[in-house]
Amino acid sequence: MRSSDAFMKRLNPDMCVVTAVADGERSGCLVGFWTQCSIDPPRLTVWISKTNHTHRVALRAERLTVHLLTPEQHGLAALFGGRTGDDTDKFADVDWHEGPGGSAVLTEAAAWTVGLVQERFDTGDHVAHVLAPERSGEHPRQGGPLLRLEDVLDIEPGHPA
Repeated sequence: MRSSDAFMKRLNPDMCVVTAVADGERSGCLVGFWTQCSIDPPRLTVWISKTNHTHRVALRAERLTVHLLTPEQHGLAALFGGRTGDDTDKFADVDWHEGPGGSAVLTEAAAWTVGLVQERFDTGDHVAHVLAPERSGEHPRQGGPLLRLEDVLDIEPGHPA
């Protein structure tokens, strides 16, 4: 057992779906590594696994969209977390619309923000994408608490982490 395991197993982060569009290709994945990282100017950072199909699209994307979900949206989380874009068009099964700069916005997400990529950093098995939010929105019927890691432990990942 690694010395960090006891600490890490106590974490229960909010989950989100990150979508990316580049060169006519769309992709999206369930993400547990993300956070606000600056107040002024406002910035978010999302980390995407290098094994994930979305990683390859996100590296070419000018913008990423971060979508917040509620526990009632487990099905949306399962689609984006349990299937891989290598063999599935996840967007064929959901309502979405084009956002700023050709980004992909999931219509039913509780809230979303489209962010212009400012920087990328290799952080090991994930790449960090620092985003400057451009436009945000929320679904009027999707209030309440956010989807957490403990809510999605039953989803078999489409790719290993």
